[in-house]
Amino acid sequence: MKDFVPWPDPRLRTKAAPVGTVDDEVRAIWQRMLDAMYAMPGVGLAAPQLGILRRLAVVDAGEGPIRLADPIVLHSSVEMRAHDEASPNLPGVSARVTRPRAVTVTYLDETGTRVRRDFVKLEATSVQHQIDHLDGRMYFDRLSRTKRDMLLRKARKA
Repeated sequence: MKDFVPWPDPRLRTKAAPVGTVDDEVRAIWQRMLDAMYAMPGVGLAAPQLGILRRLAVVDAGEGPIRLADPIVLHSSVEMRAHDEASPNLPGVSARVTRPRAVTVTYLDETGTRVRRDFVKLEATSVQHQIDHLDGRMYFDRLSRTKRDMLLRKARKA
């Protein structure tokens, strides 16, 4: 996992810069991200996890890769869903995180077109997890202080 920025690198706490336009450089970054994600293996990855501070994410929950630039959550469901989340930036630990079961997101796709899409279940969880990374947040920020402290202590020992 040499490509992944290790926690507590400050880049993981930095809000990523907007992309604005999808070009060949952005497509190359997405490809690098997909390669890293499939090698983990995982269901999503955000550019800051590789040290690239741009608002880019990829998700593949089994239906094929989705490339997102400048994603914005427009709507979140009231119904919640708990899922075990982890990060290659903090290997060896995971935690059960509760997030909205469904989200409506707008983003630029690989052609540079603004898309509006509904995500549910694992795709919704992964998209929200990636957007957190783009905002400088980690999944464990959604835990209580006690659970977060326990997780970080466990990670230091791993």
